Amino acid sequence: MSPRRSTASQRTSQSPAGGRTLSERVLGIDLGGKRTGLAFAETASGLVMPVDVLHAVEGPILNTALDAAIKEHGPNRLVIGLPLNMDGTEGPAAKKSRQTGDALADRHGLPIDYQDERLTSFSAEADLADRKLNRRKKKNVADAHAAAEILRDWLAEQG
Repeated sequence: MSPRRSTASQRTSQSPAGGRTLSERVLGIDLGGKRTGLAFAETASGLVMPVDVLHAVEGPILNTALDAAIKEHGPNRLVIGLPLNMDGTEGPAAKKSRQTGDALADRHGLPIDYQDERLTSFSAEADLADRKLNRRKKKNVADAHAAAEILRDWLAEQG
């Protein structure tokens, strides 16, 4: 594992040169089976915003869409949701998230963290429950809100 990556249990946030960055622009990614949610955070302010949902699920189409999102938002760190099993172990979905995240980090030269995403989708759906959105619209925005939950959890663990 490269020094710029950390696992769900390793929470050190370092720049590629090894030093902690005071303020970072962070893109959160919630990779899903049908959709991929994106959220953006500024570490200095703690502001977290859901930004987009990609309807590409894997392969070159997803890679192109993620590359475009990174170019558009200009993050200096990535946080990828890690779908751990309820017992904390990594299954096939977590391995796929790591593969996608590692490839993104390598292509863009960005540091990356993996954040436990257990129950973030439920939390996002609860947040959306009071909004006056039809079921289809809620489903479309829920993934971006789940990515925002991942970033909020990551920010909370950064102290």
